[in-house]
Parts: sequence; structure tokens; C-alpha cells
Amino acid sequence: MKSWYKGLVICALLGFASCTEDVVIDLEKGDPMIGVEASFSNELKCHEAILSYTADFYNKDDIRMVKGATVYVTDGIDTVFYYEDLEREGYYVTEPVAGKKNTLYRLCVDVPESDGDVVRLFSESLLPDNVETIDSIVIKPYNGVEDTLPTVFFLDTIEWVYPYFQSLPDPEIIYMPNIYKNDTLLTDTLTQSMLIPVGGYAGYYINGPEMLAANKEIPVYYFMKRKLKEGDRIRLDLCSIPSDYISYYYTLIMSLGSNPMMGAPANVKTNIQPSDKAVGWFFTSSVVTAETVFKDQYKKQ
Repeated sequence: MKSWYKGLVICALLGFASCTEDVVIDLEKGDPMIGVEASFSNELKCHEAILSYTADFYNKDDIRMVKGATVYVTDGIDTVFYYEDLEREGYYVTEPVAGKKNTLYRLCVDVPESDGDVVRLFSESLLPDNVETIDSIVIKPYNGVEDTLPTVFFLDTIEWVYPYFQSLPDPEIIYMPNIYKNDTLLTDTLTQSMLIPVGGYAGYYINGPEMLAANKEIPVYYFMKRKLKEGDRIRLDLCSIPSDYISYYYTLIMSLGSNPMMGAPANVKTNIQPSDKAVGWFFTSSVVTAETVFKDQYKKQ
């Protein structure tokens, strides 16, 4: 059963790989918009905003970054400014500061134009609640049912990361895990990240006995075994993010690629206003952290 299934999938992949002819689609050209990627969390750290200009789909030039903008977040009482990073054009960072859970934050961006006008952008995001703690992290082989894609293709060649924690009862909360190995962030782009909508498992003890019995465990990352060694420190930052961010994430992921047949041009969702002037997303998050040390159970003694 496994050999037949694996062979079928490989044939299908080879069929796709054989389609190498470029397809060029005529697209409308418009004025550049301002791309905004900004976040704010309850972590005591320097928070970041990245501002750039959009370009045509087939543009091969370097991305043009936004300089000289005024960027800040406010909860109506306190205001935190993002200062321009002189070493990274288009990057704006705050002084070390921590946001507050269950607080509505408003992002404001003023971008000066060459004619003296100012483009004013804004967005709002409620910094969500999060679990109090992650009780533990276990790194172990995948525990899926037989003949699933991970077991067919990877068998015992990977190790999966399973956190154990009491999830919040709110089914709207989305968890976004960030993984570090020996203090190096491995999920530093959206293509390397994943979102976990707990949904019907809100209020459950995640990866506990009840989920294990139902074969419904939730891994948040995986490592090829050859990439792990005894003593590696694995850290998990479990970010609780607003539920509307998932719509932006999925439309962005589905629109990646330089070939329109694989990564088609799309109107990616945005919560930056006015929507005819900007694209991107401002989101808030609350973060809880846990760490473990990898122990190779197959290591020869």
C-alpha cells in the first residue's frame, strides 16, 4: 500500500516538473503603493515595522524602501514611536518596550512624498490573550495514522516538535509558533512559519492523553534527524495572534512565486487603510516561551 501510494505521488510530481514553458500574462500597471509589515507584542523588545513600495509583477529591480516616515503605535493613552534604522533602509524599530494583553493598538504611518504631501496610513489590532505557560516540549517521531504523507515519505527520518499546554477556551485564537535552535530563529519568514487554528480543540490540554487517544496530536515544527544532534537547545515562542491574520497569511502564501501558473498575481488582503494607498498587515501578538534540550534516543551508548 505504501509503495503504490508513494509511486503514484512521485509520478504526479514528475508530471508537474516536466511543464517548463514560461507563460507571460499581460497585467495592468498602476501607481506604486506602500507595503507595510508591522507588529507589536507583549514581549519586552525592540518591535519592528518594514516599509517599502510595491512594484510591477515582472519587475527585476531591487525593492524600493520607504525613507523618512513617521511611525508609531498608540493605545489612546501611551504612544510608542518606531525610529528609522540608519543601517537598514525601510526598517523602523522601537526602543525596548512591552505591550499589554487585551489592549487595542492603533498603528499610524505618515510617509512624505516628493511634492510635499503626506500619505497617512493607519491600522488597528487587539493584542490578544495567551496561555499562561507551556508545560513541556517533546521532540519525537510523528504519531500519525498509517499511510499518511509524513509516514510514507519520511518514515523515521524526522523528529517532530510537540508542545504541551492548556489551550484557551476561545476558538477564534490562532497560535503561531516560532522555533529557535541554539538561539537561531528558524521561522524567520512566513514561508517557514505555520499557523495553528485550534478551533474545536479550544479548551483542551493540547497533545495530552485525550488528544493522543484520538490520534489528534498537533506538532508545531519538524527537524530532519541529520539536522539535530545531542544537546541542541530548541526554543518555542508560542504566539497568540488575532484570527483575521490567517486570511492575510493564506492569501500571501498562495500568491508566492515568479511563475504566474504557480504563484499567481492576487489582491492580497490588507488591514492597512486607506486600502487604495497601501498593502500589508499590522498585527499584535502575545507570546509565551518554553525550551528543551534534544536527547537522541537512538544514540549509541
